Amino acid sequence: MEVSRTDLILRHGVRCGTVTAPPSKSHIQRLLICAALGSQETVIRCGWLSRDVEAVIACLRALGAGIERGENGLLHVIPVSTVPDGVCDMPCGESGAALRFLLPVVGALGVRAVFHREGRLSERPLKPLTELLKAQGLRICEYENDVYCEGKLHAGKYLIDSSVSSQFASGLLFALSLLDGSSELSLVGKVVSATYIGMTEKVLQCAGVGMARSGNTYIICGCRRFTLPAFLTAEGDWSGAAPFLCIGALSDGGVTVRGLSSSGLQGDCCVLDVLEDAGAEVLSCDDSVTVRSGKLKGFTFDAGNAPDLVPALAALGACVDGTTRIIDAARLRVKESNRLDATAAMLNALGADVRIEPDGLTINGRASLCGGSVCSALDHRIAMAASVAACFCSEDVKLIGAECIDKSYPAFWEDLGCLFML
Repeated sequence: MEVSRTDLILRHGVRCGTVTAPPSKSHIQRLLICAALGSQETVIRCGWLSRDVEAVIACLRALGAGIERGENGLLHVIPVSTVPDGVCDMPCGESGAALRFLLPVVGALGVRAVFHREGRLSERPLKPLTELLKAQGLRICEYENDVYCEGKLHAGKYLIDSSVSSQFASGLLFALSLLDGSSELSLVGKVVSATYIGMTEKVLQCAGVGMARSGNTYIICGCRRFTLPAFLTAEGDWSGAAPFLCIGALSDGGVTVRGLSSSGLQGDCCVLDVLEDAGAEVLSCDDSVTVRSGKLKGFTFDAGNAPDLVPALAALGACVDGTTRIIDAARLRVKESNRLDATAAMLNALGADVRIEPDGLTINGRASLCGGSVCSALDHRIAMAASVAACFCSEDVKLIGAECIDKSYPAFWEDLGCLFML
């Protein structure tokens, strides 16, 4: 591979070998919030850090937490002792989690804050959350890329539309857990990415929060301080591992990804079921998964609970016999890119047959793809999906904007280079 600041040449052809899963940014972000607002110093083993994790760290430092990087991939977190008196500058970057998790949290703490957004973050939905928080007494206004917030939340009944983003519910679960007294949180509408809300729930329970759930309603016992164990290890990331698992599905030699647990907190482990449905051979052993080619065929993937898998699985669908359908994916239009358009554009530029639907994609597999030049749309998931498509191309692929993978998986290209070309 030849690398410049923004472009990457992906060699065409199948690959095989072994890589280690990146740390789950979703898990790390949740652990960091609980540790920073906890009752004791916590050490989190997490390996390297992505831009989205760095954004959460920067915001928590602004609130007064001490977070330092130690040796061997350890993060040392000293909790906030006293919240700042002045206005906290919260540099969210492009992280939706930093904004949507911590906006209600600063309201629970009674902190004045201004959240700074970059990239497409200001275009991503926020109104259902801000309208609820304003109805509960916070003063919030948006001006260009900044969101200003002040006031104090109190325990009570909260109701949020969860058909737009699961991060609204997660942010409220964090915030309500910090209040005096019990609160009730009801999720209305179709709950999307429910497994991510489940991850938040499990991390909060690990932090000592009393919580009961009945259907889509939570009763949360306020505790004011979280109490995590003194040492924790972040899970391996199924979202980041998915492109490698899809690459394995195109290879007789297969790809093994270490550091993955199907018994963990992440819903994206459903990628294994999808790959089996597509005809791939899947072998799970302890903390590793091996995927290799079988008699591959088109498949249907419901993206409602695992939207991050769509680009990589769409790339796989372009490389197998038959028709693949991605459904329940309309909200991918408001991610780091319009992911439905960007996925289709990237694959069609390589000779695929991808049609955009109102709620997803229809992909007719081809005998091969042609290679050429494609754009990442500055979206890390699109960039990583291009590596899957390159395995099925007759010529190399020039990827424009390859550096965007830093958002979630900075070592992705190095790890891809560790796989053998066949």
